[in-house]
Amino acid sequence: MPSYTVTVATGTQWFAGTDDYVYLSLEGTEGCSDRHLLDKPFYNDFERGAVDSYDVTVEEDLGEIQLIKIEKRKYWYQDDWYLRYITVKTPMGDYLEFPCYRWITDEKEVVLRDGRAKLPRDDKTQILKQHRRKELETRQKMYRWKEWHPGFPLSIDATSHSDLPRDIQFDNEKGIDFILNYSKAMENLYINRFMHMFQSSWSDFADFERIFVRISNTISEYVMQHWKEDFMFGYQFLNGCNPVLIRRCTEIPKKLPVTMDMVECSLERNLTLEEEVKQGNIFIVDYELLDGVDANKTDPCTMQYLAAPICLLYKNLENKIVPIAIQLGQKPGPDNPIFLPSDATYDWLLAKIWVRSSDFHIHQTVTHLLRTHLVSEVFSIAMFRQLPAVHPLFKLLVPHMRFTIAINTKAREQLICECGLFDKANATGGGGHVQMVQKAMKDLTYSSLCFPEEIKAKGMDSKEDIPYYYYRDDGIKVWEAVKSFVEDVIHIYYESDEVVCEDVELQAFVKDIYIYGMRGVKSSGFPKMIRTREKLAEYLTVIIFTTSAQHAAVNFGQLFLGMYPDEHFVEKLVKEAMVKFRKNLDEIVNTIAERNKKKKLPYYYLSPDRIPNSVAV
Repeated sequence: MPSYTVTVATGTQWFAGTDDYVYLSLEGTEGCSDRHLLDKPFYNDFERGAVDSYDVTVEEDLGEIQLIKIEKRKYWYQDDWYLRYITVKTPMGDYLEFPCYRWITDEKEVVLRDGRAKLPRDDKTQILKQHRRKELETRQKMYRWKEWHPGFPLSIDATSHSDLPRDIQFDNEKGIDFILNYSKAMENLYINRFMHMFQSSWSDFADFERIFVRISNTISEYVMQHWKEDFMFGYQFLNGCNPVLIRRCTEIPKKLPVTMDMVECSLERNLTLEEEVKQGNIFIVDYELLDGVDANKTDPCTMQYLAAPICLLYKNLENKIVPIAIQLGQKPGPDNPIFLPSDATYDWLLAKIWVRSSDFHIHQTVTHLLRTHLVSEVFSIAMFRQLPAVHPLFKLLVPHMRFTIAINTKAREQLICECGLFDKANATGGGGHVQMVQKAMKDLTYSSLCFPEEIKAKGMDSKEDIPYYYYRDDGIKVWEAVKSFVEDVIHIYYESDEVVCEDVELQAFVKDIYIYGMRGVKSSGFPKMIRTREKLAEYLTVIIFTTSAQHAAVNFGQLFLGMYPDEHFVEKLVKEAMVKFRKNLDEIVNTIAERNKKKKLPYYYLSPDRIPNSVAV
């Protein structure tokens, strides 16, 4: 009688193993096997990290194996099991891989297809078409859209982390990791000793030094020494944690009535301010989004304030970007003066501090929360709802969606909810952060997520004119590496534009993102349909870059970009593309490392070895 060798790999996460009974059956083109109990006498099967092999004997040849059915039945109590993959060696010597990479939590039957990626048109038999359809129907019931706040991108329909499907919840290690990292951070900052300082106003700049006395590295020490200086203030717009707001100024706005007399002492080329603008030496950062946002009033005993400043900057003869004028409000007038470097030392310093405060609020709520976390959640939900596990784009994208829905659910549960940490700690708490997201949605466009396009739209694309914009330089390299990899994968599975158009699952995925992510707003520029391989490559690059590199640039590890420990793809051509991708990323790492050797302020945020695969922090 024919015999199949079945190998079962259990996950390495904490509590991934199980003591439950595990049954397996094989379904082929010529028939189905009986249900077979996978059990070795006197041996503890399915331990954490174990790889167990079994012989499955059948009455007659089953033909080409199409599906594997797994059933887990309770032994003493319900014991969850994380199944990595199953392999099958047929009597003819063929070797098939069946990726799973998910938790089996109840007594329902789990059906797996072999790991070869297939588009909808590739499935010829009714059994495979039916399996594909049922998987999506099940997922669409599990992954439902919900409006958390009007005007927000839609999010997952879950009140708490425990409500989420088990497969996208944090692993136990991840939860412990949060606690350990928090404790380590507190220890490094010596926070416990100075906790009283966070509960009262600070009266001296020396308070900062006492808080950060435990941090000792070259960058932090350099920043501590120079943070008051104009060149450091300007440098942060290029390579700090929020390097996305600065743009080249093509015309001084009427709401910022700066005159030549005001800034003449800051200009170094013997040109008028208008001439400096025409030559591209003037830059602007405008915090108009904060105008009209309500400051936090949750604590009636503590007044909090917000500003909506406009900051004008100048590229001097050393090619450094320095501030030359700051107005703290949007409406000019006697009660809204323009502060200048020639003002009294602390007047100018306080003006810069107000700009930094505003920058913090935009960074946390818009650049970080909206434009990486919430957008990435939209991509994740749409992927689970519309792309089955056998689809090549699911296999491509799923590593970049790891823990994203979970971290966002935690944030809504504890951080940005009413009475959450935002309300307790931020001047935009108490509803201001909600107003900011609602206002920022009008600027959340598809083109603004296309890294090269957005850099060019801001007039910041010239390396010769702006030589120290490492966020731009490194970001372009990573973008191109990601796009090259995506193009390689696309050309394996889509031989023409027609195949792209005919992929109903891809089109449903794109439509979900447009309708629920962008709320069906035509002006967002998000496509309703993808018609060409070129556009598909760009679209997928936007998704991967946003969920990995962009988040790293404005947040920060976890798994670094290019590393795929869960082997969803089994095809040789894709694995070769992954090797090429990692090689390209390694070259970028080496280039960045070599440049940084010469820098007092090295820029590492977009070095691929420091970019996490997904939004998980």
